[in-house]
Amino acid sequence: MSKSLDTLYKNQSRIYKYFLYGVSLFLIVFFFPKGGQFKYEFQKGKPWQYENLYAPFDFSISKDKAEILDEEQRIKSNRIDYYQYDSGIKSKVYEQFEANFPSVFSSDAYSENQLRTLSQTGRSILDEIYENGIVKKTVSKNPKNNVYLIKNNEASEIPAGELYSVQDVEGIVNETLRKSGLITFKAAYQELFFNLTTPNVRYDEDLSTKALNDELSKISYTRGTVDEGKLIIARGEVVEAENFKVLNSLKGEYESELWTAKSQYFILFGYAILVALVLMMLLLFLKKYRPKIYENNTKVTFIFFNVLLMVFVTTIVVKYDEAYVFVVPLCILPLLLKTFFDARLGLFVHVLTVLILGFVVPNSFEYIFLQIIAGIVTILTVSELYKRANLFISVGQITLIYIVGYLAFHIIHEGNLENIVWFTLGLFLLNGMITLFVQPLIYIYEKVFGLVSDVSLLELSDTNSKLLKELSNKAPGTFHHSLQVSNLAEAAANEIGANAMLVRVGALYHDIGKMLNPTYFTENQITNVNPHDELSPKDSARIILDHVIGGIELARKNNLPDRVIDFIRSHHGTTLVYYFFKKQQEIDPEANADDFRYPGPTPFSKETAILMMADSVEAASKSLKNPTFLIIDEFVDKIIAGQMAANQFLNADITFKEIESIKKIFKQKLTNIYHLRVEYPE
Repeated sequence: MSKSLDTLYKNQSRIYKYFLYGVSLFLIVFFFPKGGQFKYEFQKGKPWQYENLYAPFDFSISKDKAEILDEEQRIKSNRIDYYQYDSGIKSKVYEQFEANFPSVFSSDAYSENQLRTLSQTGRSILDEIYENGIVKKTVSKNPKNNVYLIKNNEASEIPAGELYSVQDVEGIVNETLRKSGLITFKAAYQELFFNLTTPNVRYDEDLSTKALNDELSKISYTRGTVDEGKLIIARGEVVEAENFKVLNSLKGEYESELWTAKSQYFILFGYAILVALVLMMLLLFLKKYRPKIYENNTKVTFIFFNVLLMVFVTTIVVKYDEAYVFVVPLCILPLLLKTFFDARLGLFVHVLTVLILGFVVPNSFEYIFLQIIAGIVTILTVSELYKRANLFISVGQITLIYIVGYLAFHIIHEGNLENIVWFTLGLFLLNGMITLFVQPLIYIYEKVFGLVSDVSLLELSDTNSKLLKELSNKAPGTFHHSLQVSNLAEAAANEIGANAMLVRVGALYHDIGKMLNPTYFTENQITNVNPHDELSPKDSARIILDHVIGGIELARKNNLPDRVIDFIRSHHGTTLVYYFFKKQQEIDPEANADDFRYPGPTPFSKETAILMMADSVEAASKSLKNPTFLIIDEFVDKIIAGQMAANQFLNADITFKEIESIKKIFKQKLTNIYHLRVEYPE
């Protein structure tokens, strides 16, 4: 049992990777749309490259979205609304007319014949108005528009202009009086009809909506059928508008028929194999070319998480509406990976992710082409992401590549720039704006996964930060030494292509442990009193050695990233505190060298190796008296040769050529520091 647990413990990292691999594989296949894949790839405007294609079964030709939308719009524009006629209101209006007529037209002022004429004229006006009724809401007077008027449970179609509104009453009254020769009674009739006419027709929204929906439901989503065995397209024939629609219809039918209870497991198995190959390539790449990342499960999880996130978001968008597929900011993936790791890994993971998404998106060739080109542009253009202007410029270039690529494909398909879908161009602009969200995303990932970006390094390099302020107050000599080392190290890193920002930050913090006992380090001693004179060489060495351990504890207490703590841990490697070791040998020739040796580890990257060299050269240079070009040259060579002889750079992945370049930079910088001039002959 204990042996099994021991084996499990030793292989926990590998087991975790297998688990992560399996979970990622399952989730990606689960995200995939449920359906088979059509075995032919075709594009509008290109020749059919396969054998003659005959219909494998009977199928209908599907209408595209534009055709269906046109039909829907036509039905909506030709819709006929329903209005309900209320006969009860009409009867009440007639009763009010009979009641109010005598008060307006008095029998004392008019003869019986005149009253009869005036009354008949008033009724004729009401008859005309209420023939079809008065509607509350004004109806369009377009003569092409008809409406259904429901009167006594019978619907009759009438022109919309025959439905009057209250505002129309005055015009009808005036026109009737003019024709009857009674225009002189205009004022009296207006008084009579002012409060008399009441709307008795209302718009029946429920019935109108139901009728519209019934018409929309009758829309056919297909037009015609193709019989089994019929030739669809011949080899070499150009895929044009008509046969392109037929091929798309066959593709949809084929994929839906392929996904049956019997075959779905085989299809899923096929998907799983292809995705497994892609994820395996990712793990093999990490293992062979990025072993340090491969060994770090947190970083491997970070990479797999972002691949899954992009697949998940793209799949959701495609299921919602495939037209929005280019809204997904896929270029965030290489941006993030280049920020936290390197450009080569970022591009490799981006390409693998795009290949996976090729199973999900429509027009996969176009999608893969555009996304890979955009990913390459992202890797080539994005640099120094901590500078805000650089991100905006890079995003602008990425968006431009999307637009240019889309227009090129449009020309290939259509033969011209007509009928450009401006909405799609707007999606590319939206994609660019969402890509700018990478800045806060970097901050979130730093906190969640414990990673470090150049943005954080820039913040840490601020000498007004709390920890560096404390260092400058408690150990001013050490602070000045750290500044000098950072300048030397940064220049060397730039020379050999290492991470200059990282090595600069590491140099600023590498000696913070000296704050705990500042006066025991010569750069902070402002008097001739040396506290080491009162200690044994062994105790003195212990204080010197402890500045590494103390620095690590201070760094952790102040939440410095592990990548910065690595510089504190390794800047002395496993070298000896040589001065006190020699003093101890004078007392005890059998002194143990391990008591005077730094705990290590030795530098394990170019950046940590640069810091070790810069730290030793800068510190030792303080002992130079009357330095000359020759002295500085020999001095730098001697210091670094000693470190190489002590095997301090075996794990640093740094070449002899790069070390020579670093030495050259150190010599130039020290020459500038000491203001050396050419020695003229006497």
